[in-house]
Amino acid sequence: MAMTAPAQRPANPRFSSGPCAKIPGYSLDMLADAPLGRSHRAAVGKAKLKEAIDLTREILGVPADYRIGIVPGSDTGAVEMAMWTMLGARPVEMLAWESFGEGWVTDVVKQLKLDATVKKAPYGQIVDLTTVDFNADVVFTWNGTTSGVRVPNGNAIPADRQGLTICDATSAAFAMDLPWDKLDVVTFSWQKVLGGEGAHGMLILSPRAVERLETYTPAWPLPKVFRLTSKGKISEGIFVGETINTPSMLAVEDYLVTLKWAKAIGGQPALIARAEANAQVIHDFVAAHDWIANLAEDPATASTTSVCLKFTDPRITDGAAFAKAVAKRLEKEGVALDIGAYRDAPPGLRIWGGADAVAAMGV
Repeated sequence: MAMTAPAQRPANPRFSSGPCAKIPGYSLDMLADAPLGRSHRAAVGKAKLKEAIDLTREILGVPADYRIGIVPGSDTGAVEMAMWTMLGARPVEMLAWESFGEGWVTDVVKQLKLDATVKKAPYGQIVDLTTVDFNADVVFTWNGTTSGVRVPNGNAIPADRQGLTICDATSAAFAMDLPWDKLDVVTFSWQKVLGGEGAHGMLILSPRAVERLETYTPAWPLPKVFRLTSKGKISEGIFVGETINTPSMLAVEDYLVTLKWAKAIGGQPALIARAEANAQVIHDFVAAHDWIANLAEDPATASTTSVCLKFTDPRITDGAAFAKAVAKRLEKEGVALDIGAYRDAPPGLRIWGGADAVAAMGV
């Protein structure tokens, strides 16, 4: 069947949910102030790292008594650091509704060998949070980057919980409203939502999480890059920019550029509004076509950043091959790059709609 290509095309075809689109108007010239060739322990390096922490706090509205640290290993490193240093003191509940959550389950059960309660939901759904025991330590992703579902709010998390909530928020931070009073550990990476560069993770700790670190010693040895305490006290330097290992000052400068852009356009409310507008463009398209649907079954839990779609036309006999062919055709046409579903997810498309992708959406 002959097809006519639409005349309207995205201004930016970059829709990857891994390293995400750079902010509108981005140029390498914006990184001219990076202190290249200088030590991250020099005054200029420390100042840049501290500025990144302070702007993160300001834009996300992180409470003053929460600590924010820059750690190695991207979001993965930050989550692993939290689990290896804090879990084991209380019962543990692991919640998974996508591949990264499944990965945290594997690490806790098979590597740390904890007798955790594991609750899973299939792609397109989330666990019923009313069944979760928050007197246990609970580990979960806020937004399923590979499944297109998210926690709608923090209402199910009690204020008087006894356990810690450890939240992987890597594709939610800066695009979704995180209830800080309900979260004890929050992690994310720079390459999500604001399109920063990879390799660096952010670790945000509540006072309750700090108390755990200072009063509990895990039964297993900790690698140097996971150690957050010294002589029984929190290593405060990590949370003012004295990183555990050497960061890329070029990547730090890139993160600062994105943070300053976010502040200039109106901060967190503006970022959330941009992500929601992007998602609405996709939702409107899906509503107008009967051959495609959102992978998220409940609109209340549908992601606004990693929007996952599935093909529903009954004539499609090989969903994986069809989805792969569509993604390949879109890339060939220069319309959408890296738009295929995650390798462990059901066949379909995954469209990045973070606040940095407004130019890509053309809205």
